[in-house]
Amino acid sequence: MKMPLAALILAIDWSWLRPESLFGGQILERTPAALSIAYIIGLGIVIGLLILTFFDNFKRPLFPFEIGLPREAARRITTAIANRSIRIWQTVFLLLALTVFGFQVYWVYFAEDYNEQFQAVSYKDLRTRRTSAASLRGWIFDRTGSLENAIAYYKVGEDRNIIRAYSLDREMAHLLGTERGTPGLERTLFSKESDPMPEAWEILTKIKQPGLSVTDVKLTIDKELQEFVAKQLEGRKGAIVVINPQNGDLLAMYSNPSFRLSEAQDLAGYLDLESDNVNKPLLNRATREFYVPGSTFKTFTMISAFRAGKQSAVFPSYPEGFRPSRSSRPIVDATQKLLPDGTVTGVCDGGCGEKNIQFAYQVSSNQYFAQLAILIGRERMAETAAQLGILPVETPNDALIPRFFPLIWNTSNQKIASALAPQQSTLVTGKTLSAFDLGLEGMGQGFAGQMTPFQLVLIASAPANLEGKLMKPRIEANQPPQVFSQVLTPQQALQIRQIMSTVTEEPGGTGTVISAKLAGTGIRTGGKTGTAEKLAPVFDEKTGRLKTQRVKVRDANGQLKEIEQPVMYERVDSWFISIAPLERPQVAIAVVVEGGGFGARTAAPIAANIILKARELGLLGDQYKPKSTLPKTQTKSGNKRSKNN
Repeated sequence: MKMPLAALILAIDWSWLRPESLFGGQILERTPAALSIAYIIGLGIVIGLLILTFFDNFKRPLFPFEIGLPREAARRITTAIANRSIRIWQTVFLLLALTVFGFQVYWVYFAEDYNEQFQAVSYKDLRTRRTSAASLRGWIFDRTGSLENAIAYYKVGEDRNIIRAYSLDREMAHLLGTERGTPGLERTLFSKESDPMPEAWEILTKIKQPGLSVTDVKLTIDKELQEFVAKQLEGRKGAIVVINPQNGDLLAMYSNPSFRLSEAQDLAGYLDLESDNVNKPLLNRATREFYVPGSTFKTFTMISAFRAGKQSAVFPSYPEGFRPSRSSRPIVDATQKLLPDGTVTGVCDGGCGEKNIQFAYQVSSNQYFAQLAILIGRERMAETAAQLGILPVETPNDALIPRFFPLIWNTSNQKIASALAPQQSTLVTGKTLSAFDLGLEGMGQGFAGQMTPFQLVLIASAPANLEGKLMKPRIEANQPPQVFSQVLTPQQALQIRQIMSTVTEEPGGTGTVISAKLAGTGIRTGGKTGTAEKLAPVFDEKTGRLKTQRVKVRDANGQLKEIEQPVMYERVDSWFISIAPLERPQVAIAVVVEGGGFGARTAAPIAANIILKARELGLLGDQYKPKSTLPKTQTKSGNKRSKNN
């Protein structure tokens, strides 16, 4: 039986002729974009034809019977009336076409600014929705990848708008960064390269995906550890850095005073933070503030000795101090005091007698490490500095030139590395450096006073790495580990770790408070205390302005003149660097507390607390986890973490 033609036509699937099928596919914006282009082309053709026919009527050839007729008679004949009517309708249609096109221009270019009804429904426009989506960033998760540990995410605000929110608004402020000033992770992880508002032709020809691809990012930061580290510095100024020396994972980094990201959203709030010269909340002290490292820098000198083959050197300590030359001032231990008349009182650290490198490091002998640095020599000290990311410079003036060191970071792109770049630490090793100054550098004073906490954790990380490598720090969890340099052999690294353990575990060590706090955990550690004096400016507590004083100095001609100088005071900073567990270190820690006094009193207990927290979080390995734990739960990324009762 033959099927009727009408039924056959109805049986055909004509849906492919729908505009969304012809133009859109999976990309919704293509349909209105293609229709807009078709409309503009069609409208242009109509207007063009109307204009051509309109003027063509004025120039048409006359029929034979029209030739010679009076004008009034020609007007009355049918042809003339028809032509006149056609011209009228052509004019009407031309004006209507221009009016329609005018509406198009209005809605595209002006309605968004001037039409309230359009503004009320503009969120429904697909192009506007794509623009809004373009400004959205991916979520940022901590190392566990779990939703509950999201660091940056979106939520619906009170006005029903989608807003960016942060679970660690203050604790991660320096790492995430603000929308002004130096960028942080927020502006570099999700930076856009193109205009998010394309025109119709660009939508039709260039957009190949159904929506913008915004990738969530998992960091190496541990959210709970970061929050805990921030609490350790409450009411104090300073910084803490925690990394995994085996792969370079940045587990926590915090600088205090900090600020809340919400405080820096508007310009006025940002300027208030920027003008706070007393607290400097925008300054990341962990990476961009120089400190005198004190005795923690003896770890650097010890690494240099092993690299130079001088680790077996034995030196005496003198009751009158060590003089690098006959004319120089004596270098004394922390337990001694150099009086104004040049005499020395007190006793030597560990007794006045010969010491090897292990005992000298354990008791923190200034005299020993000053002599060791002179024996190593400035050239070999410079070589070690370069291997650890420290810039060797010729003169003290060269050390004052600000430089940043993005190459130390292991990142997916240069923008992230530049945003996180630390101010590069420097060490003067030029030919004009005296033996006295080199000795001071060996004990962490003098021209070694350009060190950041970030740099100190790198120094601790090299021997903590089982292969003696310095790993590039990384903050993106999906970045494969990268080696910065081969600092030591595995055997040398093992020896240095054993020497570092004498500070925290053996009687007479300056950091035994660590082993006391970790008693019963089975965790062995290594570390080094540091106490450093630094001249710091005095600010008025009420106004926040720098205090100054008038002093008399002589100019180049020897004439006395008055100048205004800042009022300074001597601040004693507390330092501690640590690695744990000793057999396979999973954390390397650097702690500095401004004005904290002795390293063993303030910084070392903080480091012990961090090790205990890392143990609780399972960061030291399963064998060190507390026994009273709940069953492990599966997180979004597949990682596991136990939770304590």
